[in-house]
Amino acid sequence: MKVRILVAITLLLFSIIPAFAQSKVDSVRVVKSERKLFLLSAGTVLKEFSVSLGENPLGHKQKEGDERTPEGKYVLDYKKEDSGYFRAIHISYPNAADIESARQRGVKPGGAIMIHGQKNGFGWLAKLTQRFDWTNGCVALVDEDMEQVWTLVDIGTPIEIVP
Repeated sequence: MKVRILVAITLLLFSIIPAFAQSKVDSVRVVKSERKLFLLSAGTVLKEFSVSLGENPLGHKQKEGDERTPEGKYVLDYKKEDSGYFRAIHISYPNAADIESARQRGVKPGGAIMIHGQKNGFGWLAKLTQRFDWTNGCVALVDEDMEQVWTLVDIGTPIEIVP
């Protein structure tokens, strides 16, 4: 009886592990109201992380310096290892609609919106800094979480940022 149970458990594990190991992050979703970043594969959440946002988090980014995190559909278009923060992945803000909207209002749309870790040398402060929104519009994680995002997310992955 014990052998059968052991065999059944082993077979179950061998059927589950390969499916999970083959899951690839195919999209990223940030829910601003929850202060969460989700890594998804075929609509299934693989990982979830707590984040901090721009100091003025309500609403879509309107212009340079408004300290808002944009909302909408973008692409993670490059990784920046030499950032002033622990790792950084660039979000393709502003898109054509953002540029046109800013032009119509006579303002600059801003840019350099990233997913990143803590300011270099200050990772030890993350337990404090991650309790409030502190970026200029970026999405910030603790360094350990940023390392996972950096490893699991490929360039060209779509990201959706929602209120």
